[in-house]
Amino acid sequence: MQVQDITDHFKEMENKEKAKGMSAYMKNHFEFFGIQTPERRKITAKLFKEWQVGKKPIDWKLIFDLWEQSEREYQYVAVDYLKKSQKHLSSSDLTQVKELITSKSWWDTVDLIASNVVGYILMKFPEQAKVMDEWIEDDNMWVKRTAILHQLSFKENTDEERLFYYCEKHASETEFFIAKAIGWALRQYGKSNPQSVITFVEKTPLQNLSKREALKHLC
Repeated sequence: MQVQDITDHFKEMENKEKAKGMSAYMKNHFEFFGIQTPERRKITAKLFKEWQVGKKPIDWKLIFDLWEQSEREYQYVAVDYLKKSQKHLSSSDLTQVKELITSKSWWDTVDLIASNVVGYILMKFPEQAKVMDEWIEDDNMWVKRTAILHQLSFKENTDEERLFYYCEKHASETEFFIAKAIGWALRQYGKSNPQSVITFVEKTPLQNLSKREALKHLC
């Protein structure tokens, strides 16, 4: 498995006009080849099959090699690789995952990692919740956002006490990505326990953005 195999396909599919639009959508934080998700996944589906991704242990060297590349599509491939390799994730992988979260950070990769990678690890190894208790205290905004969002897919298995504690801890946070994450996490949990979320929002001095997001479709 090598980055060059992906690069060869990406260069064939490069679309400079689309690349400009995709970069602009991401506030020009990243360069792009201009390959949209369905096209990208057609390319990687074949490569993943050849590489037996999901059947073999995670190749972390490849993941970090992909992360180092300039074009954003490489990071998307890395996230797709990790999602397909979920059953091979272990509790010790949180160290490497945190490196990804804190490098080339933006919502597009962080949110996918929070729910599909970190969330999976915590569901499989619930004792690692202690790591999330550390992450919610982290100086890095994206690490804190990940801690808030990692239970997005837990539904009725959500640790309500921990979720509410994280949200209350950062209730006065004016940073958009934190306030938005709080609202999103509460709204998602509200699908399983609406009254509990409504009660929490009513008694907690959250930012207006967090309240709006949390109560969307609930009230």
